[in-house]
Amino acid sequence: MNKSQPSASVSRWPVWVAAFGVLVFGLLFVAGGGYLATLGGSLYFLLAGIGMIVSSVLLFKQRLLGALLFAVVMIASIVWAVLDAGLVFWPLVSRLFALAVLSLVVALAYPTLRKANGLNGNGGYALSVLLGVAIAAGFWGMFQPHASVSPTGDGPGLTKVDPAKAQKNWEHYGNDEGGSRFAALDQINRDNVSKLVPAWTYHTGDVAISDGNGAEDQMTPLQVGDKVFICTPHNNLIALDADSGKELWKNNINAKSAVWQRCRGLAYFDATAPIAQPTDGSIPAAAVSVEPGAACQRRLLTNTIDARLIAVDADTGKFCEDFGNHGQVDLKAGLGNVPDSFYQLSSAPLMAGTTVVVGGRVADNVQTDMPGGVIRGFDVITGAMRWAFDPGNPQDKQAPAEGQTYVRSTPNSWAPMSYDPLMNTVFLPMGSSSTDIYGVERTEMDHKYGASVLALNATTGDEKWVYQTVHNDLWDFDLPMQPSLIDFAKPDGSKVPALVIGTKAGQIYVLDRHTGQPLTQVEEVPVKASNIPNEPYSPTQPKSVGMPQIGAQTLTESDMWGATPFDQMLCRISFKKMRYDGLYTAPGTDVSLSFPGSLGGMNWGSLSTDPVHGFIFVNDMRLGLWVQMVPQQKTAIANSGGEALNTGMGAVPLKGTPYAVNKNRFLSIAGIPCQAPPFGTLTAIDMKTQKVAWQVPVGTVQDTGPLGIKMGLQLPIGMPTLGGTLSTQGGLIFIAGTQDYYLRAFNSANGQEAWKARLPVGSQGGPMTFVSPKTGKQYIVITAGGARQSADRGDYVIAYALPDKE
Repeated sequence: MNKSQPSASVSRWPVWVAAFGVLVFGLLFVAGGGYLATLGGSLYFLLAGIGMIVSSVLLFKQRLLGALLFAVVMIASIVWAVLDAGLVFWPLVSRLFALAVLSLVVALAYPTLRKANGLNGNGGYALSVLLGVAIAAGFWGMFQPHASVSPTGDGPGLTKVDPAKAQKNWEHYGNDEGGSRFAALDQINRDNVSKLVPAWTYHTGDVAISDGNGAEDQMTPLQVGDKVFICTPHNNLIALDADSGKELWKNNINAKSAVWQRCRGLAYFDATAPIAQPTDGSIPAAAVSVEPGAACQRRLLTNTIDARLIAVDADTGKFCEDFGNHGQVDLKAGLGNVPDSFYQLSSAPLMAGTTVVVGGRVADNVQTDMPGGVIRGFDVITGAMRWAFDPGNPQDKQAPAEGQTYVRSTPNSWAPMSYDPLMNTVFLPMGSSSTDIYGVERTEMDHKYGASVLALNATTGDEKWVYQTVHNDLWDFDLPMQPSLIDFAKPDGSKVPALVIGTKAGQIYVLDRHTGQPLTQVEEVPVKASNIPNEPYSPTQPKSVGMPQIGAQTLTESDMWGATPFDQMLCRISFKKMRYDGLYTAPGTDVSLSFPGSLGGMNWGSLSTDPVHGFIFVNDMRLGLWVQMVPQQKTAIANSGGEALNTGMGAVPLKGTPYAVNKNRFLSIAGIPCQAPPFGTLTAIDMKTQKVAWQVPVGTVQDTGPLGIKMGLQLPIGMPTLGGTLSTQGGLIFIAGTQDYYLRAFNSANGQEAWKARLPVGSQGGPMTFVSPKTGKQYIVITAGGARQSADRGDYVIAYALPDKE
């Protein structure tokens, strides 16, 4: 037989299947890769696609050269992938896994191809086995966590809790007024955390059902003595027995709002406890008292989504009649026109000595005329307003005169605040003025206070200092979290009272609490302007280069990702079509990319600390946004004030400006973030060196997936996190704010997962812990109302503890 002629007696279908697969890949690569090449992108897809099309034609003709050409294309693909992505697992999977499966199909067809050409038909089996092993290894690797920063070996050690310094109660949103989220408890520790079991479960009866405008449980409970206190998305207040979870009392506030239904936390005050006073000469905390035997010696305070400040008796749940108007203060007073959806209070009020401090969430990107961002301090006993800090009129601390209002549309403070009793100072994370991405009409005061940390005396409201993290913020990079108070070790060994705060822009700032000046290096870097007329673009923006920048890398085309080479290629096309100048890419009338976007970076869950060993722990989300300003009439109808702007497509009118805005997540066609994983991490930072000790992905795709379909696979790719962490002296970090339904504990020394418990639904709550004064048992408590991107909702409060025999 002439060996150059295919044999008609050989079944050709395996070769045809392989040829068809190669052809499909080749056509898609050429179509997308050709377009990508016209945009100045990688030539790989076009060239590889041409090679595969030629290979497929030869395979259809039963030519051995087709298989050899395909092998050359695959070898070139491996070389390109390594050069383009490095030896990093998930980027290589995106580039090579699908091609490896296609290669296996071709390898399995190769013996048939040889027979068709009159040759021995054994060739290709060894390669098939090798490819099968490689595919299996790659699939196995998908289920292994791949650290972004491998442990350096310099993570926190273990130091036994000094009984004199052991935590007694969790009395504040962040455990203490300074937002440490650190528990000096070690009954539950690295050695025994794997034995944790549910101790009790409570149902609040308030399930947060969202229509896309933000109904979510984001609660961190309080604990004082033998009671655990919680609030629900409609601000119902509940006290539970700490050891059994049994309901002790409930006050159904049933606050209503069309948008933003949530309660992140409560404040607690005990009139019988001594009040710490400043040691730095600051004006002290004002004295207050409650008559002995009167109600409300111990009181809980909540600010509501319908703008009330409420005080109830912590022992009975009844309203404190001596506070405001029968236990309530109207927080809309002085704000002028306040539609229900434009103003809510979602973060916990701050107990600052004897002053209750509240800010407020003013809806983003609705219209230019919005309620002001005034911050107010109230007497914890009487509810009388002690001061108002109006960012548009900071000198006047009084309520507006009849018929007047606080200055409209000023920067607000919606996130949790912190307090230092030894300075009697409140530290506020500030947002931006009303239309976050249009600054033409901003005032001098808007530019001063926007996206800043603001320090005020808690008794008078007088400004001490202000430090800005973004100039003329056009990205919605408002400060989203509670500043955490730490003692910062300087190179000479001395310690400075400091605060540390993370931002949506992936920056971490360390500021002197007395002066507001950075204690680590911050550089003003040049940035580019966009094309909005009269916009006062800042020529520079701050970058906190003296601290690690979390998920804030400057993206390149090589950072684009997808579950397959096809959606990766489409992400590359989208990336090349957008204007992108790095972190501070200003929005304009073209389509631009913001990364991390206003949903990304660090958020309201805040960081946790380890003051014993000098570490902080940061969780983040990495979600880019594309943005486009669209010219429109200034008389456009205002936005609803909900968060649909951040969850759906379409233009949102910025009433009163010449523009609407198109703004949405930068996702692949499969609904996956376009940049390479991880999409959310947990990071340990040694504050003595300002270096990352370890960084690990947190969260899997088990309860989410492409096109909203749950994958059911525990692939630890690292998912966006929304919710805070808890650090304990037992050497553990607890977190539940992932997209899958777990509460996890990580070893603080190296970032290894030490334990996890399956939750009935996802959680955006903050874990907290305490030791029962009755039984001496340590509990970990979490609320679970549903993950951000999941339709599954619940009303769970779950406590975990070691079994009694432990």
